[in-house]
Amino acid sequence: MRILSMPLVVAALLVGCSDDPDPTPTPPDSGVPQQDAGVPPEDAGVPPEDAGVPPEDAGALPSGPPVPQDPPNVPEFSRAFPEQTRAPAIQSKTAIQVTEIASGFRNPWAIAFLPDQRMLVTEKATGSLYIVTPQGAKSPAVSGLPAVDARGQGGLLDVEVGPDYAQSQLIYWTYAEPRTGGNGLAVARAKLVDGAQPRVENVQVIFRMMPTLESTLHSGGRLVFTPDGKLFVTLGERSILAGRVQARDVKSHFGKVVRINPDGSVPQDNPFVNTQDAKPEIWSVGHRNILSAALDSQNRLWTVEMGPKGGDELNRPEKGKDYGWPTIGYGEEYSGAPIHDSPQGPGMEQPVYYWDPVIAPSGMAIYTGSLFPEWRNDIFVGGLVSQALVRLMVRNDLVVGEEHLLKDRAERIREVVQGPDGALYLLTDATNGKLLKVTPR
Repeated sequence: MRILSMPLVVAALLVGCSDDPDPTPTPPDSGVPQQDAGVPPEDAGVPPEDAGVPPEDAGALPSGPPVPQDPPNVPEFSRAFPEQTRAPAIQSKTAIQVTEIASGFRNPWAIAFLPDQRMLVTEKATGSLYIVTPQGAKSPAVSGLPAVDARGQGGLLDVEVGPDYAQSQLIYWTYAEPRTGGNGLAVARAKLVDGAQPRVENVQVIFRMMPTLESTLHSGGRLVFTPDGKLFVTLGERSILAGRVQARDVKSHFGKVVRINPDGSVPQDNPFVNTQDAKPEIWSVGHRNILSAALDSQNRLWTVEMGPKGGDELNRPEKGKDYGWPTIGYGEEYSGAPIHDSPQGPGMEQPVYYWDPVIAPSGMAIYTGSLFPEWRNDIFVGGLVSQALVRLMVRNDLVVGEEHLLKDRAERIREVVQGPDGALYLLTDATNGKLLKVTPR
């Protein structure tokens, strides 16, 4: 574990969260992370993921200048390889249209499709879950969910439909769980009882992030099921210094990707199962706050994690590997104080791609549909601060092009999923959040 020098410790205590929309400055002596104007502080930087397989008509790779953006916050840090940041700007050839399916959500966070194409939609701030039809009709709030700690970046977060839903009717969700002495991310599952007054029954908490800590920041919380029946859960490092320093420590869940069975038990091929005092659920270490996660066509996990002031990262977390936070990275504190001596270090992995300045990522999908043939295998990431749907063209596990879509809407994009019809479905992060559908025009 890296021991921070005293100036860095002081700077760390002033850390802000790039997850927050439109951060407003905080007095330097307040000790309170910067937060977004009128929107919960949980939207900073999260990277997307791609299958890495070029379409048949890929042709020449893009070239030219990157997407227009401000200068980097940390210009003295050089990329480790040419494709690691500021990829050439690209432009979709297919014209798109955006349809508003529903509105009136209070800071919605996640979408999951039921087998009949209705959607589960979580509402972070209220801890509510709704069932929404493709036409936009919204059910009453699903009853029976446990209480959430909705302060800051907490609340009700991701939701997924169990792989065996047709038989079990099980759904899974993540939330900030209030506890004695603080809070922590939890994963629960329950049977969804459909009907005019939907509810969940037999709620089981199958995973709890430990240790318990009093923080309203950096919970992580994305869920990804794999074809072999495992469940990845992404976890933040709680932002405050007491949590941050545990991100590379295998005795803590903070700043990790974990892998569990659907009942919460530990797969025996996890990398730290036989490591003394290690949390056996851990898959990879050294992450900041992962708010985007998806599988590619090879069933590999990709994630995007929020950086501080600079340094949002796209990673492909592999078994047992260390991704370096807070020892290495490409950003700095919101105060401008340094966090890292170097962006590279022995035994620590480099991100596939990084953003400086940040896009504040949240939600991601790797496109596999037929509505947009030119997008096949591209990564799509929601941009909060950037107020864009960020498209990454990935070839051979390298980002070769970047596009920022929907900038004209000036809305924070919290969630991105591909629907069973091949359209992209989005949630906007606002007190009047919207459920949007993106199709060809």
